[in-house]
Amino acid sequence: MADVGALSQYALVAFSSVFIIVDPFATAPLFVTMTEGDTPAQRSLMARRASIAAWLTLTAFALGGDALLRLFSITLGAFRIAGGIILFGIGLNMLRLRESREIQTPEEIQEGVEKEDIALIPLAIPMLSGPGAMSTVLVLTQQSTSFGHYAILLAAIALTCSCSYVVLKHATRVTHVLGATGLRILSRLMGLLLAVIAVQFIMNGIAEALTHLVQTWRLSG
Repeated sequence: MADVGALSQYALVAFSSVFIIVDPFATAPLFVTMTEGDTPAQRSLMARRASIAAWLTLTAFALGGDALLRLFSITLGAFRIAGGIILFGIGLNMLRLRESREIQTPEEIQEGVEKEDIALIPLAIPMLSGPGAMSTVLVLTQQSTSFGHYAILLAAIALTCSCSYVVLKHATRVTHVLGATGLRILSRLMGLLLAVIAVQFIMNGIAEALTHLVQTWRLSG
């Protein structure tokens, strides 16, 4: 029963973290701007290709996260703290309704307006699967202690990217229904949740780092 509860809690944290940091609702108005003049069929194709590319990118980070950390000799505590700080900054910008350069820059948005095919760059990377999303997936990977955890994380990535496709495919309708005020309220709520999750990542990282230091001190003593 305890395992089921732990998996359920991990599933909630994994999906909410990945979905909030990918944030397809924030990308929807930019997608409408960048695809102005395109037909619904073209928009649907770009949304599908971007969502698949984002899914492949984040899945690769989920599967190769351990190897990446070992390659650079990065401790779990250090990465949790760094990832938490990045996410907290993005969440703070969302609360303040400021665009985060970790997700996209004005130059990338302008490039998207000028390009004919925006599916891979800048839509998939970095708007949907930017440094913040990659860091989130890596941190969640380090919290996975069983096959069930990994399966949940991969499912959370797939579900988030599927939702992103639906939101972007109907981006014009979504932005019209929510309106400017609705998007601001949604952004602030998601920013608050992301900031809370980021603080928890940092606290876990500090605890992990202290444990590592104590173990190292005991071994050296």
